Amino acid sequence: MPTEDSDITNASSINQSAPVEQRPKATTKVTPRLTVQERVELGKAARTRELRSNHAAWDPPSARPDPVDLLAAQAETRIPELVPIRYGRMLASPFAFYRGAAAIMACDLATTPISGLQVQLCGDAHLANFGGFASPERDIVFDINDFDETLPGPWEWDVKRLAASCEIAGRERGFDARQRRSIVLATVGEYRRAMREFAGMRNLDVWYALLDAAKIQARWGVSAKPKDLKKIEADFTPQAHTRDNLRAFEKLTQRVGDQLKIVSHPPLIVPVEELLPEATDRVLYEKTFQNFLRTYGKTLPDDRRRLLEQFRYVHIARKVVGVGSVGTRAWIVLLLGRDDQDPLFLQFKEAQASVLEPYAGKSRFTDHGKRVVEGQRMMQAASDIFLGWYKMPVGMDGKPHDFYARQLWDWKLAADIETMPPKELAIYGEMCSWTLARAHARSGDRIAIGAYLGKGETFDQALAEFAVAYADQNQRDYQALVDAVKSGRLQAETGV
Repeated sequence: MPTEDSDITNASSINQSAPVEQRPKATTKVTPRLTVQERVELGKAARTRELRSNHAAWDPPSARPDPVDLLAAQAETRIPELVPIRYGRMLASPFAFYRGAAAIMACDLATTPISGLQVQLCGDAHLANFGGFASPERDIVFDINDFDETLPGPWEWDVKRLAASCEIAGRERGFDARQRRSIVLATVGEYRRAMREFAGMRNLDVWYALLDAAKIQARWGVSAKPKDLKKIEADFTPQAHTRDNLRAFEKLTQRVGDQLKIVSHPPLIVPVEELLPEATDRVLYEKTFQNFLRTYGKTLPDDRRRLLEQFRYVHIARKVVGVGSVGTRAWIVLLLGRDDQDPLFLQFKEAQASVLEPYAGKSRFTDHGKRVVEGQRMMQAASDIFLGWYKMPVGMDGKPHDFYARQLWDWKLAADIETMPPKELAIYGEMCSWTLARAHARSGDRIAIGAYLGKGETFDQALAEFAVAYADQNQRDYQALVDAVKSGRLQAETGV
């Protein structure tokens, strides 16, 4: 077990058997009234409440909920015919299961040690939830790409989910224990180093910080071998810019008579006329959605609302997205501007309550679409210009639903984790960690967190141990899903 740094004395741990409500609460916020030194002392004091070495522990509580029950509970608010697709996608591998198991890990993280320092959490910070995006200035930047679970909470939760995803991905790639540990240590170590760097920066410099091709080369080009950066840097070439509205238009639409329509590809893409065969119902729903568009536009800054108003509604279809999100309501909407060669594809995705809420507290936003958007704006260096939200009073099921919106494709790029060799995956993990630290530094007390982490590798080593233990837990939970499907307890549709 790693030892504490020498500058901490009389450290004591909370009782690990204590109920969650008796553990330190994540309530420390940035307060300009405190000096830098006082904020440093806050971080160091947190070490006495919770040793950094304690973060190595993962000891499943005796009353741990059945993971299959947690997944089934989520299904109760989802589209029933799509839920088997979700289970089928999670069955693909332990890493695919992990991607869909944010609710399970949220329950588990609530029983683990915390320092009491709070940030805006991603809530689902695994390796596959980072990628490249177009900034409003039309540059590619690397950032977090999923905020469905965002909520204020303990910063450790995001870092532990990222660390465990590195271990699980390494196992899936067939890397040995030494290689996997090296990847996790590199990933967590970069979070610690980056947070301490952000702690020494001016507020505006932290806010403007982003990860683009130049920053990647400057930060990793010296220490990494050229071949290890080559594939990652390829994502920032001009060829990557083809994944945009024009590409979506080419791939997802067809002309039917004199009208443009979104192509049907059930069950993944289902146009509104196939969901509502009765013309009266369909026309009514499309009018409702056009009102939806106007109301959503009011959540955009005035200049972007004016831009949106220059497009007209053409067609709408339901779309299956992701792994963990399958079964939630997601729509793609085709709009046209100047002419038929001026398309805009928007995606409206349902926002349900964050899986963190039972453990970190309810959001201050009653509209979960707004919760997602405000969390994304807080954490991302450059957000989609059409990022907004809307509460639909009545959906197809007769119930209200919260949505957030963004462009369907805007140079969105995803790393091919399944083909990365160890050194490349380590660099990618470091990129994710730098990005996560930057996001946390924008909302939390970066000086206190940096002081808590310290200069040494105590926390890094602890999370390397945690990642192994939790990857074992994830394997057991994955097997529980496999068994539930085999026994007929759950129905799964694979290969979709």
